[in-house]
Amino acid sequence: MVIMGIKEEKRYGLLQACQDSEYVKNVYGGYFNVFMAALREEGSGERWDLFRVVNGEFPDMNELESYHGFVVSGSPHDANGNDCWILKLCFLLQTLDSMRKKVLGICFGHQVLSRALGGKVGRTYSGWDIGLRSVKIVKSFSPCAFLEGLDETPPALSIIECHQDEVLEVPVGAEVRAYSDKTGVEMFSIADHILGIQGHPEYTKDILHHLIDRLLTNDCIEKGFAQDAKSKLETAEPDRKRWERICKKFLKGT
Repeated sequence: MVIMGIKEEKRYGLLQACQDSEYVKNVYGGYFNVFMAALREEGSGERWDLFRVVNGEFPDMNELESYHGFVVSGSPHDANGNDCWILKLCFLLQTLDSMRKKVLGICFGHQVLSRALGGKVGRTYSGWDIGLRSVKIVKSFSPCAFLEGLDETPPALSIIECHQDEVLEVPVGAEVRAYSDKTGVEMFSIADHILGIQGHPEYTKDILHHLIDRLLTNDCIEKGFAQDAKSKLETAEPDRKRWERICKKFLKGT
């Protein structure tokens, strides 16, 4: 919409559910900048606001109508947790769903979206999934605009993964849009306003390398597992541009 030659400002919010690691803070300026590099388009009249929901920072409920969409980040926290901020986030997501506001959930965001809207989340049956994963797009009779144009791409897209929880059952009315040999629900959607992606379209391999090191240092994973995950990263690249295209098309319709 253009009024008097002025382009309408589109307003988005990042609901950050994790703390910035020292490495990401020093190298990238924080996860907000990592998401902006993947999702923001300069000169498009977009405004992005940061809400560190993990610290209790939430958008004003009276201002939700002014937003075109929200993105929920990944997190080391359990999407089934009952921390005050997680419960408040679930209520916010239910509200946004009722308003049919665009919401894109990434990893933890994907899982907490499912929980908030009536799905089931739990530990993966086969343990940690860390590294590159080939994700198969489901060809559905129910088309969705953000997947249009994927016919000319490979039938499977590679994405960076780092999770030990997953969506076990999608909410009523949701459709599974992608799966892998490791995870049954790699992507799901509800109508044209809810999208969850288990992998990390915003991650670089560099970020994952350092995340693997932190998990190893904190005894979350074993040394052999970490070395194997790192070595496999050297042999292939994630389809970042295609995933960014899916996310942008979902959020912005472009």
